[in-house]
Amino acid sequence: MSEGTQSQAPPVVELRDMDKSFYGVFANADVNFSLAAGEVHALLGENGAGKSTLCSVIAGLYRPDSGEMLIDGEPTVFKSPKDALAAGVGMVYQHFRLVSNLTVAENLALGNPEVAMRLSQKELEAEAHEIGERYDFPVDPSARIWQLSVGQQQRVEILKLLYRNARILILDEPTAVLTPQEGEALFRTMRVMADEGRSLIFISHKLHEVKQVSDRVTVLREGRVVGEADTADAEPRDLARMMVGKDLELPTRSPNESIGDPALVVKDLVVVGDRGLDAVNGLSITVNAGEVVGIAGVSGNGQRELAQGIVGLMKVTAGSVHLEGADVTKMSVLRKIRLGIAYVPQSRLGMGLAPGLTTEDNLALKQFREPPYSKGPLLSGRAFDSRGEELIEEFDIRGVRPGLPIRLLSGGNLQKALIAREVVQDHCVLIARSPTRGLDVGATASVRDQILAERDRGIAVLLISEDLDELLALSDRLLVIYEGEIVGEMPASEATAERLGLLMSGQSEEQIA
Repeated sequence: MSEGTQSQAPPVVELRDMDKSFYGVFANADVNFSLAAGEVHALLGENGAGKSTLCSVIAGLYRPDSGEMLIDGEPTVFKSPKDALAAGVGMVYQHFRLVSNLTVAENLALGNPEVAMRLSQKELEAEAHEIGERYDFPVDPSARIWQLSVGQQQRVEILKLLYRNARILILDEPTAVLTPQEGEALFRTMRVMADEGRSLIFISHKLHEVKQVSDRVTVLREGRVVGEADTADAEPRDLARMMVGKDLELPTRSPNESIGDPALVVKDLVVVGDRGLDAVNGLSITVNAGEVVGIAGVSGNGQRELAQGIVGLMKVTAGSVHLEGADVTKMSVLRKIRLGIAYVPQSRLGMGLAPGLTTEDNLALKQFREPPYSKGPLLSGRAFDSRGEELIEEFDIRGVRPGLPIRLLSGGNLQKALIAREVVQDHCVLIARSPTRGLDVGATASVRDQILAERDRGIAVLLISEDLDELLALSDRLLVIYEGEIVGEMPASEATAERLGLLMSGQSEEQIA
């Protein structure tokens, strides 16, 4: 869209001096924002900068404390997302809101007041098929959601909004679970929707994606708008500087000349998934001391089961896991921790951290049985606080206040706390799943620095991620997992995003050679 077109088109959404706070802390302050018809507008900012709050106000999940929102020039107050949908505004969240045991067509119709009480399954599936074809989003309308890949499920979420004839779509980190090829297909569809006159807000932490697909970009920092520009005129370095308030370079891997002996050896591993089928099927990997081995794959191809099978959270039905030569396959989680396995799960809250406890308490969860936290059967509250304060300062964990539950920290600070707890314990292996997913450029740089520091001090790092940029930046060696098996292996120096993406989609090395 040209600059002249944008300036003449009346905003379909406009926020004026919008404020929104939680627990007395501003999430948005004096925000002015506009979205034009037929525009893809990117929203950038660090974690906690107020992007999700702004979008949740537009989508009807929150109501602003002050200021106003205009839709098509008319002051509007949505009381719920249902009101927003009725006005043509819908949001696709990072965590999908689909009913897994219903079909694609049934999910599209679910909650739609225009669908008749008595449904014709055939007509419903025909409509779903037609919408998918129109937007080049092919999905089997009769397939149940649990049978679909994560990328296909995302398509269903977008098709749900198109089925409801949404004209304003908000996409929150939509490429986080996609292969490069799926991401390119999504961008093409976004441009088709914009060309039809629909308007899109695109939240992303990947600056090259913003440059590729958006018309305009607005940058938030600490809840306030700090910049807006036509994307064609914006340099990634300038956008990053606006986001964090300073110049910032993401760390990249340099070859490690002192790779040691095998620290983690997984041989012929079989792990049964939640559905009773083999999610990991005879998989073998070796990670040496002082090496980062990255595992690339589309989410749902056995990554969770692999990580949890190694650490002892899921049952291994065949194969073995050796840690520095010792067979730890059947050992308990606690025993594996004490022998040197550190684990950063994908789910920060719930599995990684205890959301209702303070940051200081969470930092002690792996070591509270030992001094200085405990003296015999007694715990030392003073030690929890003093040691916690040391780690909070050392790892630059921000937003901590006495007695504040850790769940109220931003995503980046949650991840810093989780990694801090894992790496301060004695360990020889670090398993990290999607450690920078959903993090802003500043928090991403901090986490990547920590991973490379682990490698450089001789720790064997198994990095499991769907973010190819991250894998290419940090890994010494790369593996590709597909349907629970390793289907490709290469030095990082020989890997490309295109080659990895094709392997992730199920093509063999011979097919892409």
